[in-house]
Amino acid sequence: MLKFKGKAKWLLWPLCLIFLSTPKKMTAQNTTKPLNALNSQEQCMVSISALTAVGDMDHLKPALNAGLDAGLTVNQIKEALVQLYAYCGFPRSLNGITLLMAVLDARRLKGITDNPGKEYADQADTTDNYERGRKTLETLSQTPQPKPAPGFGEFAPRIDTFLKEHLFADIFKSDVLSYKQRELVTIAALAAMPGVASQLKFHVQAGINTGLSKQQLIAVAVVTAKQIGKKQADILSGILAEL
Repeated sequence: MLKFKGKAKWLLWPLCLIFLSTPKKMTAQNTTKPLNALNSQEQCMVSISALTAVGDMDHLKPALNAGLDAGLTVNQIKEALVQLYAYCGFPRSLNGITLLMAVLDARRLKGITDNPGKEYADQADTTDNYERGRKTLETLSQTPQPKPAPGFGEFAPRIDTFLKEHLFADIFKSDVLSYKQRELVTIAALAAMPGVASQLKFHVQAGINTGLSKQQLIAVAVVTAKQIGKKQADILSGILAEL
């Protein structure tokens, strides 16, 4: 596990803030206050998720290094990248995982041993997969979820099945990340991607339902502006303004 002693400990928090300042110029006063709502690990997870979602490998590499330096475990990052395939597709998820492997190899050559962290342990569960996913979605949304989902679920039942059984059952049953952390990952990814405002709006509310504060979500918008651009960040900011 990568360890820091003495004065080095307090240097961990600015790692992602320094990284966030590299793509575009922004004053420290404008960025630091909103970002205080997220700790260094959360800031890095937002960066990793956003950059993976848009396929920006050039900036993802330093973001992965910053996340590991901030104390994110290997399995936490790995789990986030696995989850992201449901939102940005297999190609970008696999590219992110492949890059993480390369980053870890390079760090090992430098003598850095990163904390693997908690591992996913599959446990036998006799609960119907669709029902488990439906219940998870009810927890996230805090609203009843009919079977099938109205509209798209009735029109295309297979996509409703995949959504419930795979994303909200198979992926979400891993406790390597909490529901709150998973929603942070999802919001960061959707905020970075054009054309998904309705899904972003749903997950903003799900994030609040699982413990994210409005101030933390404002911080996500700040990271989005830095990593992706103001146009994308404004979509999230507009949703937050309606809360």
